[in-house]
Amino acid sequence: MKKIILTLTLVIFISAYASAQDYNTGVGLRLGFSNGLTVKHFISQRSALEGILSTRWRGFEITGLYEVHNNAFDVERLNWYFGGGGHVGFWNGDYTYGRWGDEGTNYILIGIDGILGIEYNFEDIPINVGLDWKPSFNLTGYSGFWGDGGALSIRYIF
Repeated sequence: MKKIILTLTLVIFISAYASAQDYNTGVGLRLGFSNGLTVKHFISQRSALEGILSTRWRGFEITGLYEVHNNAFDVERLNWYFGGGGHVGFWNGDYTYGRWGDEGTNYILIGIDGILGIEYNFEDIPINVGLDWKPSFNLTGYSGFWGDGGALSIRYIF
């Protein structure tokens, strides 16, 4: 049993270092107009899936994104990325302060998202810091374009 565990551990470490990325999975906080949690997992050397659970106006939104990563400015561990995906969620019109929605109305949201960002992976500590813009378009609920999706993400990477 010890040999199996040792072999599996060795394979995991070798595969982690063989990747072009500095990490396979990152989990952390996303801070912006809409705050929440973020999980990013690489499915290939340049492609990642990101899931975001965010809160706003006493509601929540779940977003799934496909992202393509590239090295930025020939700086090691600095990457820029772009991609797209979709979201579902809801928010309460009572807490939009009359700007986006009607009091007494709960909105169920379904929409599409884009993302454009840059991130840096620290060498000595397992931390990743990213800054991105995530515009979205709600197809249902309070429909229309939302361009205020910028955020700072801080992730623990492994």
